[in-house]
Formats: sequence, structure tokens, C-alpha cells
Amino acid sequence: MSDTSAPPTPPASARPLAVWFDLPVHDLDRAMGFYASVLALPMVRENAGGRTFAVLTSPGGTGGCLIPIPASQPIPAAGPLLYLSVEGRLRAALAEVIRLGGRIEQDVFRLGAHGWCTVVHDCEGNRIALHATQDR
Repeated sequence: MSDTSAPPTPPASARPLAVWFDLPVHDLDRAMGFYASVLALPMVRENAGGRTFAVLTSPGGTGGCLIPIPASQPIPAAGPLLYLSVEGRLRAALAEVIRLGGRIEQDVFRLGAHGWCTVVHDCEGNRIALHATQDR
């Protein structure tokens, strides 16, 4: 006789609050270059369900993808703000944003005990935040 019961659900404190994100893009290759350089992470192109997209993941962290949606609008200033880690390279990441066609909305500022942040627009017009625990 086999046990078909589901595994126990971990307590809320043991689960990540956010588990995945999709960033809409118009030009997948341009966006892959932008995020690979700004986040200093490898980009992996995937195909699933008849769609091509690029996966962003960090070791042990939450992941997401860049997904081409030709008719999409960038994430607006009034919408949610996605914070992406650029730990140990905040100023270098900010320089890459500018070099690769993004723009700064809010320069580096302190988040109290939670580190440092800058709000930028990526090369596709999406509004995102770059975060690090130290201003470097």
C-alpha cells in the first residue's frame, strides 16, 4: 500500500514570499544583454509551450524571466516595484544601466537598516529597483 498524501506544507516563515516574476520585453536579445550585464548573471534562453523567453535566476534565490510580449507596456511608475539584487556592485550596476540604454529615476539612496537602492528604467522601459546591503 503506497502513501499518496501530499508532503506537509512548510510554515509561512520558511517559504519565500515571492516565487517567480515575468518582465515583459519587446526585444529579447537586447533585454538579455541588459540584465546579464547589470545583474552579472548568466542568461538562459528557454523554449516552452511554443514561447521563447530568458530565465533569470540566482543561486538559492527567486527567479523570473524576460518574456517577449510585443504589445506589452512597460511596468508603470504606479505599479509594483521589483527589487533585484546587485550585491557588492551597486555603483557598477548603475553604470551598466546607463551604458545599456536604461535611465535613472532615483539615484542611490539608503533604505535604513535594509541597505541601499536605486530606481531605474531598463532598456525596455520597465521600472525596477536595484538593491544591495552596502553602497558599493
